[in-house]
Amino acid sequence: MLVRRNCMVFLASMAPVVLWGAVSVSQSNEAEASERQSVSLPGSKRLWNLYPAVYDEKPDVASPFTTSDGREIVVVRTAKGQYALVPVTVENAPLNVRYGVHQIGKGRQLEVDGQDFPTLARVGLHSEKELDTVQGITGRAVEQIDALGQPGSSSDIGFLGADEDIISVLKGDNRLVRRLGLTHPQLARPLFHVWNLILREYELGRIGRFRYDIQSMLYNGDEIRFGEILTTRGFQESIFDDEIQGAFQINFRRTLSDQEKAFLEVRYGHLSAEQMTELTQKLIRVLTAEMEPYYVMRYGFYEGHTGYRVDPIALAFIFGLRSLEEIEDAFPQRLYEVLTTTFTRDSLPNPSFHVHRGRQVRRIH
Repeated sequence: MLVRRNCMVFLASMAPVVLWGAVSVSQSNEAEASERQSVSLPGSKRLWNLYPAVYDEKPDVASPFTTSDGREIVVVRTAKGQYALVPVTVENAPLNVRYGVHQIGKGRQLEVDGQDFPTLARVGLHSEKELDTVQGITGRAVEQIDALGQPGSSSDIGFLGADEDIISVLKGDNRLVRRLGLTHPQLARPLFHVWNLILREYELGRIGRFRYDIQSMLYNGDEIRFGEILTTRGFQESIFDDEIQGAFQINFRRTLSDQEKAFLEVRYGHLSAEQMTELTQKLIRVLTAEMEPYYVMRYGFYEGHTGYRVDPIALAFIFGLRSLEEIEDAFPQRLYEVLTTTFTRDSLPNPSFHVHRGRQVRRIH
């Protein structure tokens, strides 16, 4: 199976991002290895060492959270059922992890393509008027990007569906994200947290064939479980002229609660059993690569309807940015259609649909 990695260029600003509360940090300097770093949780004087240190008890802290010096940290569960605190800060950083004869790492995670998409760089969402005038992205003609993105071109499964083009896909997902009341940087951030977590595991030698130390990540009140993480010897090239590459296959999912299952059954009981299974899987499961967080942040590109698509609705649900009720409110009785319909010039989501305005994350209890 073909998989895809990271490396970044370009310059732009980023829309404001949400941080998750502060804790204090004890460390001698920024260059210290994370094995010797520690954090104290709010209301406690106890110091917790960061991963690879593990604990039998679950740290009593929200996950993710942000330290007083700006580091972002998640709580994870290991294969042995223990807990750990892992730094996953979204930042520009050197490619400092050896991968065969190559170097991988965070790269330029904060960059947005402001030259091609100035509104995206300014507010975190595309302007459709700007998209209507785009002739090229990163200096590569949209026709060439469309050709490279097709299945069987630059990769077997492609970056676009067989009937899709890059501008229609950017427009379609921008409408979904706008309707959710979110921005592309907000959806890129949890994907970067996943990738930065995997980078840390790989750096420690804890990812390899049949070897995975971290089994799940606690995130906004839910537990996100990881499936098999695969590495490859080669690199998948980007369809843009941006040096982004991929070498990892990543999959993760969260489980529907009984209340969420009942909610779907009430709202979508008219679907066949096969359609209900498809709807559920598209909501709770993502198979992707490390290229995608960079694509989402930089271009607002989640891939077309391919096997590696990171659908913004699924991201909002899995990472707890929107509850199932809020998502349904944004797409009333249309979730199955919205999640399964490809983006073409004739089949884009209707921008007149209701747009969710709320910012408070609610849960079905």
